[in-house]
Amino acid sequence: MNTTILKAIALAAFLILLAVALYVYRPNHSTYTRITVLGDSQAKIAPDTAVITFSVVTQGKQAVDAQQQNATKSEAVKKAVEAITADAKTEIKTSNYSLNPEQDYYSGKMPKILGYEVRNTVTVSIDKLDRVGAIIDAATTAGANSIQGIQFVIGENSPAQGAALALATQQAKAKAESVAASLGGKIVRVVQTIEGGVPPQMVDADYYGSANATANTAGLAIDMKREIRTPVQAGEQIVRSQVILIVDIAI
Repeated sequence: MNTTILKAIALAAFLILLAVALYVYRPNHSTYTRITVLGDSQAKIAPDTAVITFSVVTQGKQAVDAQQQNATKSEAVKKAVEAITADAKTEIKTSNYSLNPEQDYYSGKMPKILGYEVRNTVTVSIDKLDRVGAIIDAATTAGANSIQGIQFVIGENSPAQGAALALATQQAKAKAESVAASLGGKIVRVVQTIEGGVPPQMVDADYYGSANATANTAGLAIDMKREIRTPVQAGEQIVRSQVILIVDIAI
């Protein structure tokens, strides 16, 4: 085979490869538009956890007297609460402890120590909301003499949180599709999804709710002799989720 024929074959192969390359890498005349949309959902959801904070406060002429008295009462309160919450998912912890002198600042002289005050603050978290009133009654009967408050919360792993997030995502996607349709195009890819959120609105306990919300403590170790038990209702919380969706639209 002579040189001329070989050159012709090589040139033909080169032209074929060039044509294929030009076809594969031909310019794309489609226009891509990037948009950002926000999905926002709200839902009323029943809380699944109650957080109760209360204290045992004692006083004495000597620091050790106030401390020992507080230790005795705090142990009684602990046992009383444990009896109420034995079959529930519960966390009982000391959230604060203080011993402070009580001083006389009005004698016109150097402050004089009149006695000492000890405060042992306990926080109880429980997943059985109908036990809240019973816990308060048991704690105060055993020696707790200061209730700081009650909060009802929704756990981070609650299915309700995921449902709210899914609803916000669907809303964002629907907005993006509407924008794409109005421009005569379609979504070709999701560039980024950013999860946002707003903490659920905290709901304070309603002390004037139905007494039926109080736990039935019959048969429990603590002797509840009160004729009227503390009524507490959890109510609902507003859970809000937000999702930012960034997408490319082909027009």
